Amino acid sequence: MLNIAVLVSGGGTNLQALIDAQNRGEIKNGRITCVVSSKANAYALERAEKNGISTRVIARNEYGDIHSYTAAVTNALLEEKADLIVYAGFMTILDKQIVDAFRGKMMNVHPALIPSFCGKGFYGLHVHEAVLASGVKLTGATVHFVTEDCDAGPIIMQKAIDINNDDTPETLQKRVMEQCEWKILPKAVSLFCEGRIKIVGNKTVVS
Repeated sequence: MLNIAVLVSGGGTNLQALIDAQNRGEIKNGRITCVVSSKANAYALERAEKNGISTRVIARNEYGDIHSYTAAVTNALLEEKADLIVYAGFMTILDKQIVDAFRGKMMNVHPALIPSFCGKGFYGLHVHEAVLASGVKLTGATVHFVTEDCDAGPIIMQKAIDINNDDTPETLQKRVMEQCEWKILPKAVSLFCEGRIKIVGNKTVVS
């Protein structure tokens, strides 16, 4: 049984999707053992506590630079004996230290179809605003491994939806979460815990 640690910064909707999937028995050979938040007031912490999951707050604003902050997060995850780390709305880009410590063991969910609309600055509503401004007809979500380069790691799963003529950034964000992110993130986590994902170069082979 693998130990899953989830990194959060806000409301924790993707964390809730993982908890719900776990409670339904959909995450095989893994369990969420710790939730780490970059903010002390993140509602995600309440979600974890309501489900008996231990929490840690490592506040970004208490560290002078990203190097010292990354070191603190990395050390905490090593103490927790994390086998898989899931970025679920974690709003800080950590440096290479954590990648070196957990290479091939960290995944992130991004609210667009990578390699489009991703990288630094593409988060939250900014992603959906850019999607609508571009005129594309499809969008969706991507689960990928975390590497040194933002949103550039090997892709594990993607799911697409149509864009409606009357979509706003807010309605699109809601549909991408409900129809894409909350579906593929628990599936990707289970595949990892079952040992069914192999990284080959910058691609994955899922068995």
